[in-house]
Amino acid sequence: MLQNGGGVAAAADVVKDTTTQAFMKDVIEESKRQPVLVDFWAPWCGPCKQLTPILEKAVKAAKGKVKLAKMDIDKNPEIPGQMGIQSIPAVIAFVNGQPADGFMGALPESQVTAFLERLTKGKVGAEEKDLLAAADAALAANNPAEAADIYAQLLSEDGGNVAALAGLARCYVATGALEQAKQTLAMVPEAKRNEAPVAAARAALELAEQAKSAGPVDELERKLAADPLDHQARFDLAVALNAKGKRIEAVDNLLAIVKRDRKWNEDGARKQLVQFFEAWGPADAATIEGRRKLSSILFA
Repeated sequence: MLQNGGGVAAAADVVKDTTTQAFMKDVIEESKRQPVLVDFWAPWCGPCKQLTPILEKAVKAAKGKVKLAKMDIDKNPEIPGQMGIQSIPAVIAFVNGQPADGFMGALPESQVTAFLERLTKGKVGAEEKDLLAAADAALAANNPAEAADIYAQLLSEDGGNVAALAGLARCYVATGALEQAKQTLAMVPEAKRNEAPVAAARAALELAEQAKSAGPVDELERKLAADPLDHQARFDLAVALNAKGKRIEAVDNLLAIVKRDRKWNEDGARKQLVQFFEAWGPADAATIEGRRKLSSILFA
């Protein structure tokens, strides 16, 4: 599903390292076609290491409306010297062969995006948000193949797109390819593994693994018919029902346990509900309904 190399090359074209010798071609001439940002940096500069990935992400999100040329001032001191660059990071925007705007220091992502939008006179990243929304909608409509294609398209342009990685992992979960889901989640940088989309994908994966050992739905239903107070059978049935997409039925079975014996299995039924809600997402109808019903029981 990730076989899409064209977008990677296109994304790479908008970001490059430049030198004193290449500056005329990479920046001056190129800026006559679209704005070019020059990122003056050095390997020893801590704030530069914070800013450069933010710049790269924002420029790629601009879809060719702007390019980024990175210049190591230690290796190429002439251009920054001529321009009077005395502290870094420094970012100068060139338009029509001339410096047009710029900023100093490591700005947060929102301010970098606002700078680019001012420069390009348009919204940055709007297409990415639309594609993510379309992929999420396809996945919610139980069409993981269509969703995976869109997530893969986003990843071909930005391999570090956390929401797309998480979405692709959920597609793998939906099709039963649990090992591929694990491998996809392992690609998420450690610092971002607690972000909401990643946590939801991880919860969905854990639920899918649970479902493999829960047993067939009809067998669990027979157990419950024989003994309605068999909480373990009801718990396993909820997990199995969720794997079949029967979310409301899964919720109702766990709520029945909470209502009858809140302390069963160290509050296991409520904890399982919380994991369901995390995997489904806060806007899912079953999450909203489940939380309402749970609250009415807990706070009655």
